[in-house]
Amino acid sequence: MNLSKNLTLAEVTKSQTAKRNGIDNNPSKEEIANLKLVAEKIFQPVRDHFNVPISVTSGYRSKKLNKLIGGAKNSEHVEGRAFDLDADVFGGVTNKEIFDFIKTNLEFNQLIWEFGDDNNPDWVHVSYREGENKKRVLRAVKVKGDTLYKVII
Repeated sequence: MNLSKNLTLAEVTKSQTAKRNGIDNNPSKEEIANLKLVAEKIFQPVRDHFNVPISVTSGYRSKKLNKLIGGAKNSEHVEGRAFDLDADVFGGVTNKEIFDFIKTNLEFNQLIWEFGDDNNPDWVHVSYREGENKKRVLRAVKVKGDTLYKVII
């Protein structure tokens, strides 16, 4: 099933951790509808703008999978409202360029510069909620083993 021109449901639900642990990572109809919105409003515009493959390293996560990997209790991944994007896998565009494009050109709920350094995040977390976008821009950093989120805007 395609969520957008260049993204399938299989790509955003694939999880080796779920597979290894026998966890069902299939979204409900409502969660699929949310995934389609993120694909259409965020992923596809980014993909079309840069015209290079963009990897979704984390998309939908069932509650059980999210708990197992230590995801935030209120993670938007569980609702099918968030993707972690990584262009560094393919080259041609940096994660910083993706981050900056989304920040400047698209509606989003949260945009997070995930770790990395001052020049490039390791990946970009972005979420979308139809009609409810807060446009929160954050930076995730590790401090003594804990993840902290600093507000950029």
